[in-house]
Amino acid sequence: MNLTKNLTLAEVTKSNTATRLGIENIPNGGELNNLINIAEKIFQPLRDYFDVPIGISSGFRNQNLNRAIGGSLASQHGKGQALDLDGDIFGNCDNIKIFRFIQHNLDFDQLIWEFGTELNPSWVHVSYVSKEKNRGQILKAFKLRGKTAYTTWG
Repeated sequence: MNLTKNLTLAEVTKSNTATRLGIENIPNGGELNNLINIAEKIFQPLRDYFDVPIGISSGFRNQNLNRAIGGSLASQHGKGQALDLDGDIFGNCDNIKIFRFIQHNLDFDQLIWEFGTELNPSWVHVSYVSKEKNRGQILKAFKLRGKTAYTTWG
């Protein structure tokens, strides 16, 4: 099933952990609607602008999968509202370019510079709720005593 012209449901639900553990990572109706929204409002505009494939390292994660990977209980991935984008998967687009394009051109709920260096994140986390509820929050992830912590961008 296509969510947009260049993004399929299989791409946003694919998980090696789910496959290895036999977890069916299938969104319900509301989660599917959220995936369509983020695909239309975030992914497809990125894909159209850069005109190259953009990898998704993590998309939808149901409760069982999220628990298995140690994800946050409040993760927007579990609602179908978040994608982790990684230009390195296909080697076509630097993550800094993805981050900057979203930051300056798209409406989003949360945008996170995930680790990496000062010049390029390892990947970009982005979420989308709705035009009315998006916070436009920008964060940077880092490790603090072995745990992920966040600071406000800027």
